[in-house]
Amino acid sequence: MSTAAKEKKNVAKGFQPLGDRVFVTYTEELERTSGGIYVPDSAKEKPQRGIVQAVGKKVENVKVGEQVLFDKYSGSKLRIEDEECLILKEEDILGIFTS
Repeated sequence: MSTAAKEKKNVAKGFQPLGDRVFVTYTEELERTSGGIYVPDSAKEKPQRGIVQAVGKKVENVKVGEQVLFDKYSGSKLRIEDEECLILKEEDILGIFTS
């Protein structure tokens, strides 16, 4: 696990989602144009990919630390310690990245 992922883990410290909810932080993806210019975060859409930080007791298919793909307009966005996070239902997760 990268240093950035370990630091993000602290965001969920002390937070336990209820039921079938999953707490996710967005993965950071640097985007660059074909001309080599980096696109700032404010000018691009949020990724549909994130790292699971905490899961509710009824969640069966995902575990903490897994990288997941989720529905574009799903969940509730919140900001914790200047980190944009997402709480969503397990059914809004479309898949798990295995490598």
